[in-house]
Amino acid sequence: MIDAPLDVWYAWLGLAVAGAVTLGVVSGLPTAPPPDAVSAAATVDTVAAADPPATARYRITADRVRVTTRGVSLRSGGGSAFAAFGTESVVPVDLDGPLAGIALGDHPNRAFEAPGGFGAAVATARAEGTPTRTESAAEWTAGRTLHARHVSWGETDVTLVLVA
Repeated sequence: MIDAPLDVWYAWLGLAVAGAVTLGVVSGLPTAPPPDAVSAAATVDTVAAADPPATARYRITADRVRVTTRGVSLRSGGGSAFAAFGTESVVPVDLDGPLAGIALGDHPNRAFEAPGGFGAAVATARAEGTPTRTESAAEWTAGRTLHARHVSWGETDVTLVLVA
């Protein structure tokens, strides 16, 4: 026969290297699926399309979350995912900001004396939530629930999104 006998040392060395490479590739694969950012964005889009006051909550299964005016990003051990919003009326809200209570269900007149103040706070939150080219890792949060609320007061019609 023309086959190389398996008692040749370089054949055994080649098999060992191939096994080590295969083990390295398999151990580097993620053990869980990536998070579902599309469902989170769809929840926000549904609230934005509904008549105010509309609210919804979405349970987040990812370790880290980032909400911007453009979409939602989720990150976990299985990878990361991004989904864009279908509307431009979305404004991310900080948990300690003046709009947090409104995103959780309060009427805007509990936090603001006039619709103009509410509109100014929404404009500020929108400017802070617009992504830039140099986003920092500090913008990711570890919340477990995404709260979306469509609010209209005065001339301001907005969908507030809070991760808590």
